Amino acid sequence: MNTIPANATVLRSEAPGQRCFLLLQGPHGPFFDRLARLLQEAGAEVWRVAFNAGDAFFWTPKERMIRHDGSVAEWPQHLDRLIAEKHVTDIVLYGDVRPVHSAARMAAEKHNLTLHAFEEGYLRPFWLTYERGGSNGFSRLMKITLPQMGCALQGRQGEVARPPAVWGDMRQHKFYGAVYHFLILAANKRFPNFRTHRDISLWKEFRLNFSRLVLTPMTMLDHAIRTWRIRRRGNPFSLVLMQLEHDSSFRAHSDYKTMAEFTDEVLEAFATHAPRHHHIVFKGHPLDDGRSHQRHDIMRKAQELGVAKRVHHVPGGKLAPLLGQARSVITVNSTAAQQALWRGLPVKAMGRAVFDKPQLVSEQSLAEFFVHPQRPNPVAYRCYRDYLLETSQIPGGFYATRARAPALRLVVDMMLAAEDPYDALANGKAEMRQQPGADSG
Repeated sequence: MNTIPANATVLRSEAPGQRCFLLLQGPHGPFFDRLARLLQEAGAEVWRVAFNAGDAFFWTPKERMIRHDGSVAEWPQHLDRLIAEKHVTDIVLYGDVRPVHSAARMAAEKHNLTLHAFEEGYLRPFWLTYERGGSNGFSRLMKITLPQMGCALQGRQGEVARPPAVWGDMRQHKFYGAVYHFLILAANKRFPNFRTHRDISLWKEFRLNFSRLVLTPMTMLDHAIRTWRIRRRGNPFSLVLMQLEHDSSFRAHSDYKTMAEFTDEVLEAFATHAPRHHHIVFKGHPLDDGRSHQRHDIMRKAQELGVAKRVHHVPGGKLAPLLGQARSVITVNSTAAQQALWRGLPVKAMGRAVFDKPQLVSEQSLAEFFVHPQRPNPVAYRCYRDYLLETSQIPGGFYATRARAPALRLVVDMMLAAEDPYDALANGKAEMRQQPGADSG
């Protein structure tokens, strides 16, 4: 019997014409605008809440836009009024822990609405994530066991090629991020009470996004040189997957307040327990803009511990060349760890993550992990991976035109379906998935 925990999902049996979707903040760029068009074509009513000029710019049907020009504290009451006035049945958002979205998640539960949560792909780089009720630490995956996944698959596991190393829409991601923050700086007069959920000013946010975009060629060159130097050495090395310090998953689903707390803990264990000929490589996030000075913090601690010659930092770029040579992988809860698990590498997760399950990630201490890291069970990981590919992982992406089309082609029908992706698979109603290829990169 297929037993998947229900976990606060809402089944919608209404026809599209009886549904009202309220879209909140989405990925930078036009993804939510394109999504709304398809929902409207299906017969659903669609509204969008704009919290700033960036949200408003990427929304075409202005007559279907609602401005929230109040404070964050005023948002829950505004949302309750909108739900009542518009007869909202569904709330759609990207990233479920920023303040306005945390309030929406609670409102959806309070009013018995369906919450559609989008996130970057748990499997990278050619998938995005679609779930109901929440993502990452709030995902239903946190409570679905591997035996339940295997039961739901019922022989559906097939051969899935390893994803290519090229991240298909990173340039577009950076471009839309820069445009979005520029618009907030230059045209936000209609949103006088808007405050970013980041800890830095809007001007600094824009400046960092713009400089990251401009400096991309130099960053890529620096990444290539440092990667080449590491690969040509004969020293075994552990790879640490860095995350953005302001990343919602890092902040909401780990006990660390800063990345420096995490890297200091890792370096102390490495200096004390790793064999003396082993090295450690800290791989920067592709969207790291330098605001948290991660390289400086890492090398300062390495000098303090007397292991600086064995410690390396590589800026954002392709992960595959380093994974191909790494001995093991350490992370807080980065979804990039899925690529390591896909390759059979030992993984140690220091935070709460959807992939942190027995037989997948190591349950050893850091000290033990540096000496004899435990590899994932390949059968268990294949079950987990195939389960994700049949449920929450949508081929495509948010940012590039050629990546949006395959994703939209599939996800709109999933949003209109009565059951969420996990229940649909358990009940034999999962949508057919295409494999990521040239059109989804």
